[in-house]
Amino acid sequence: MNRNPLPAVLATALVGVLAIAGCKKHDQTTAGPTTGEPAATTPAPLPETPPPAPAPATALTVTTLDLGNAIGADNHIAMPMTSFGTKDTIHASVTTDGPGGNLSAKWTMGDKIVDTQDKAVAAGPQVTEFSISKPDGWPTGHYTLQVSANGSVLQSREFDVK
Repeated sequence: MNRNPLPAVLATALVGVLAIAGCKKHDQTTAGPTTGEPAATTPAPLPETPPPAPAPATALTVTTLDLGNAIGADNHIAMPMTSFGTKDTIHASVTTDGPGGNLSAKWTMGDKIVDTQDKAVAAGPQVTEFSISKPDGWPTGHYTLQVSANGSVLQSREFDVK
């Protein structure tokens, strides 16, 4: 019987070519360049970063708070004091700095509110005056003045009426 070896040789060659092609394809995808340099890769895109939030406005600050029974045209207390007579007008000089806003003064005797006042304050260094008076006379005792902005107490002063 006469067999033709050509189909067997062709089949073997085809299997060999496919095996080599498969290996080479595998080698190309896993091996780096042959120049010794690392393979260049495209970096993953960075996550989008939101723009930075604007800096918060500096809060209104009280730099000084003085009490007295006389105040100058510049809203400064002539002579700071912590003890007053029953017939005195009591002045508060509040020096502020910052973006401006609404400044509140709350005058209390113990847990009783004597008076509250609100004043608009311009931006920058300012001197604001608050005052209280009682023509028939203040009851003797211990009092407190709280100066606040946006609901936060910035400074307070205690004083006595004798």
